[in-house]
Amino acid sequence: MPEPKSLRCPTCGREFPPWSVDYFCPDCGFPAGNLEVLYPYVQVGLGFPRAEAFSLWRYEALLPVGEEHAVPLRAGGTPLYPWPKAARKLGLGGVWIKDDTLQPTASCKDRGTALAVAVARKLGRKALSCASTGNAASSLAGFCAAGGIPCYIFVPKAAPAPKIAQLMAFGAHVFRVDGTYDQAFSLALAASQEFGWYNRSDGLNPMVVEGNKTVSFEIWEGLGEVPEAVVVAVGDGAVIAGVCKGFLELRAAGLASRVPRVFGVQAAGAAAVAHAFGRYQRGEPILPAEEPADTLADSIRVGKPADVVKAVKYVAETAGGYVTVSDEELLSAARDLASQAGVFAEPAGAAPYAALLRLVKEGILGREDRVVLIITGSGLKDPQGVTQGLPEPPLIRPDLEAVRKAVEKCA
Repeated sequence: MPEPKSLRCPTCGREFPPWSVDYFCPDCGFPAGNLEVLYPYVQVGLGFPRAEAFSLWRYEALLPVGEEHAVPLRAGGTPLYPWPKAARKLGLGGVWIKDDTLQPTASCKDRGTALAVAVARKLGRKALSCASTGNAASSLAGFCAAGGIPCYIFVPKAAPAPKIAQLMAFGAHVFRVDGTYDQAFSLALAASQEFGWYNRSDGLNPMVVEGNKTVSFEIWEGLGEVPEAVVVAVGDGAVIAGVCKGFLELRAAGLASRVPRVFGVQAAGAAAVAHAFGRYQRGEPILPAEEPADTLADSIRVGKPADVVKAVKYVAETAGGYVTVSDEELLSAARDLASQAGVFAEPAGAAPYAALLRLVKEGILGREDRVVLIITGSGLKDPQGVTQGLPEPPLIRPDLEAVRKAVEKCA
């Protein structure tokens, strides 16, 4: 397995030897200098080896560490469902759902966590930490539980109860911060530096992006080629940075001849990355990228995105873009995914379908386009958010006549 070639600052371009720096360029600082991992792509060869147990570790040729450092909990290998009904309705060449709700802790965050924990083990780090609105935190807690590693979690006060329940069940040390996600992130960074914890937080640790990118490898293999477009929700920017990097690396390694257009989706009330992308397209600076964040979709309620530089530059390199949608559109998309495709997503996870409707309506995507929607988190993470406004099921007497009457009302 090839070692990483180097770590590079996306702002100044300075390169560092592998493992010499943990998070960001000392010259550019955080977040401008959040590092990216480079590889000797010519060594990837003709592809990836087949494996009996499908997981992200089959892509070791483009990962910074091997499976020997992993904990015994699978990540990756999630299904890619065709959704022909949506393709016909929207007049597209095809629509697929990449269902990352079926990861061990029910969100896409398990990909980045698997890599971050493996790297911590390679480096001999004794404990990990994370700031999160919930999904990355529960992911880290689960993988650390599998590896017998202490972890320290910082979540904002508003994190949903089901996500807190996962953290507690996994045995993590949990700190609910009386403030926003951005305040929890800053506190986790300071505490990690103080106590020597290896910080897995999205947008800070470049190894998270390395795990996230494996979803793109799976899409490429599942379809036998790359689609015309991929759509994914965006909070801190680390997930979409990984999605883009995966496709860009397939091209760099000579395994794919092109990359899809990657579109990021943000809630209209929490759209710092989308606004930064707009500035970049106008030739203006990406940073500072900080603004209020207000949306019911807690997983993407981020006002100060940490991986904004890569999230903007990588998307631009794919000729993609950003879409903002209302909370009402997020809820409608979540209900449609559940009732029409059988996939139960939290509001943030359903964002790609809400964005797809907009992209088709505006003529950005059309008849020849094959599109993959990456569903990032299960509706069980935030069931109250998904079911807002839905009626309560009727209460009936325990006899068949009551059932007959209820069935008549269903018609």
